[in-house]
Amino acid sequence: MLGGLTGFTNSGGSDWGERMLNTVASQSIRHLFSKSESVEVSVRCSPSSKLLQGSIDSFKMSGRGLVIRKDFPVEEMSFETDAVSIDFSSILSGKITLKQPTQAIALVTLSEEGINQAFNAELVRKRLQNLSLDSLSDLTEGEPISFTEVHLQLESGNRIRLFAKAELPKEGTVPISMTMTLAVERRRRIAFKDPQFYADAVPESLREISQTLSKALAEVLDNMVDLDRFDLDGVTMRINRLETQGKKLIFSGYAQIERFPGGQ
Repeated sequence: MLGGLTGFTNSGGSDWGERMLNTVASQSIRHLFSKSESVEVSVRCSPSSKLLQGSIDSFKMSGRGLVIRKDFPVEEMSFETDAVSIDFSSILSGKITLKQPTQAIALVTLSEEGINQAFNAELVRKRLQNLSLDSLSDLTEGEPISFTEVHLQLESGNRIRLFAKAELPKEGTVPISMTMTLAVERRRRIAFKDPQFYADAVPESLREISQTLSKALAEVLDNMVDLDRFDLDGVTMRINRLETQGKKLIFSGYAQIERFPGGQ
């Protein structure tokens, strides 16, 4: 092993070190996700001999077909760090240990299909069922209400069109249809703003009650999506902006990386 280390400064040795780092990093990052179609890692270190001191110019990761916590699909995710300081000896044991936290520019792409799949996740369903809402107390007579079959369509200008059903104790099932605007608050919360009731998709006899329920669902959603609930192991995501592009929702921001999975 020592002979291999002293040979790093020779031609090709440093390349071997970078390949080893790439392999360990790829394996570590894969553990962040329940599933991953592909995870690619690249390290930039010039001159490459700096790797022996644990100094890296930048670290870049890109992944496709990712799933977080078994139920939250991510079509694409990428991040690229500034200079990174690592404990080089940790690589030899199959881990990456950061000497200090680092930040990375991050880009995340969600598909419309993936977002709708996430609405069926148990974690999300629990936050939409058996709700006691003060704003609906007169309507429900104190009984809990549930919102089900939530489905959204992405539109231009960060707008979404949302369909759902409300299950009421007495009235039964009431369809809901509205449009809203997505926004970012405090760099970590996805806000659902400016709800507009869409009457044409609701039977005339149910429109008044559906409009009331639409406002209530908008309030529930507006307080539900907080990135701190979806933090990856050792990685905290923050959003600077979001944008709808066709059937995709794209987030750009940064990641605070405290540690690599399995590292310290």
